[in-house]
Formats: sequence, C-alpha cells, structure tokens
Amino acid sequence: MRLSVSLSILILLSPTLGVAQRLDPPQGHLVIVGGAMRDTNIVRRFLDLAGGPDAPIVLIPTAGGAESYDQDWRGRRQFEALGASNLTVLHTYDRNEANTKGFAQPIRDAEAVWFGGGRQWRLADSYLNTEVHRAIRELLARGGTVGGSSAGATILGSYLARGDTKDNVTMMGDHVEGLGFLTDVAIDQHLLRRNRQFDLLEIIEAHPGLLGIGLDENTAIVVQGDGFDVIGRSYVVLYSASRRIGTRGGFAFLAPGDHYDLTTGEATRPRQGSPLERYRSVGGNK
Repeated sequence: MRLSVSLSILILLSPTLGVAQRLDPPQGHLVIVGGAMRDTNIVRRFLDLAGGPDAPIVLIPTAGGAESYDQDWRGRRQFEALGASNLTVLHTYDRNEANTKGFAQPIRDAEAVWFGGGRQWRLADSYLNTEVHRAIRELLARGGTVGGSSAGATILGSYLARGDTKDNVTMMGDHVEGLGFLTDVAIDQHLLRRNRQFDLLEIIEAHPGLLGIGLDENTAIVVQGDGFDVIGRSYVVLYSASRRIGTRGGFAFLAPGDHYDLTTGEATRPRQGSPLERYRSVGGNK
C-alpha cells in the first residue's frame, strides 16, 4: 500500500523530532467530529462535558457560508433533541465585529462552544486571532468544552487542512492556520466516506512534526488531558512521519473505545490492556 510504504520510508529517513501534541489550554475538553454527525451519543457526550442540557452553549454556524444566520439556525436541532435549552447562535463574517468584547461576550458567559460544518477558511477569516478566538481560549482555560463537526473539526487544529478558498480538494491552500486548540496537528474529516485516506500524507510529508488525524463520518475524538478517546460509529486514522504509533509504523486505525496518548504516542485498546497492532485495512484485526 502507498500509505504504509510512504510512511515507512519517512520513518527511516526522518529523525524523531520529539514534538508532542497537546490540548491548549490543557484544562478544557475538545469534541472533534468527522462530519455527518448522526450518533446521538456524540452529542450527548458534548452536552455532558458542557455541564448538562441546561448549560449555556454558543453555536457558531459561520463555516456554512449562508448570507446570514439567526437564532433559528437548523444546526441547533440536534442539541435541542437531547434537551439542550440554553443555546445562542453567534455569527459574523466581519473580523472587526468579531474583535469586539461585546460580540464575544456570549462566549465568556458560556460553558461550551460548537462550530458547525461548511468551509473551514470562513472560520479562519472571521475569527482567527480576534476577541472571539481569545474568548474561546479563555473558556477552555476555565475547563470549558469546544466541539465541531467537519469544517468545525478541522479549524480546531493548528494546521488548517483543506483551507483553500478555491476548492475543498487542495490540502495545503491559501489558509493554513487553524485556531490551534490541539497543537501540532492537521485534522481531516469525512475520511473513509469520501475516500480521503491518503490525503493527509501530503501535509505530514511537508511538515513531519505534525500528527495527521483523519476522522470518518459519524465518529469523533474526545480530547481531555494528555490523550483522547474515540467514540462514534467508524474509524479514526492517525498519520505520523516523526514518531511511531502503536507497536509498528507511522499510522494506525483506531476504532470506537480506543485511546491515544498525546505524550507517548501510544495507541491502546483499554479493554484489552495492550498496544494496538497496526491495522492492514479498515477491516483489520481488532
């Protein structure tokens, strides 16, 4: 397979850089979803981390690209279906507005923030390095929760995969900086459903200090402390050119219930208590 051959060569030629990914700020939680979120357990996990269905939550639909959004944004329905009752939709395409304390105040009053899907560069254009960005970082620092699906997942990493304004195919485009709440990572989504399993190779070959995280649809990672757990219905694929993952090479398929240690780079299946063998295919040994 191109995937295993390319990464094996990189591991032989590239020194271990000692780069460890981390949650930044470390006190918070991230729920990062690969798109097409239908599993209510993912939504429920987000609400639980936020403090329950009565917790104040800000929803940011900006990636969707509509001319405007109001409090009736349809993306709120999946949260309301599980009892969420304190939701505020926050949106602007105007960086100057996003850079005011008044606009960002709902985030400072919230326990969680959720980014909807669409195109991730719109989120970067509107919020990167603004008062909104700072308010979300403060929310994480006080133990809050930030989540997102599809484009709302990719924006949470430090490197913005598929950030080109021309199309959603270019992996390294005219926007390459994400919000950076999970450092030294590039996050991709809709991985297996859209046959994207090789696409992150381009980024990690160019930037071997990054960890590539590819999430399939209806699947999420929940980042807390020094690691993350996989939840949902499909697979997460990790790619690295500078460190080993699990017991073998520089990539691994993780299934729901698996855990990844951001500090050691070890992927484990806790119910078996042993490191994962590298999967040879999506249907590999579990």
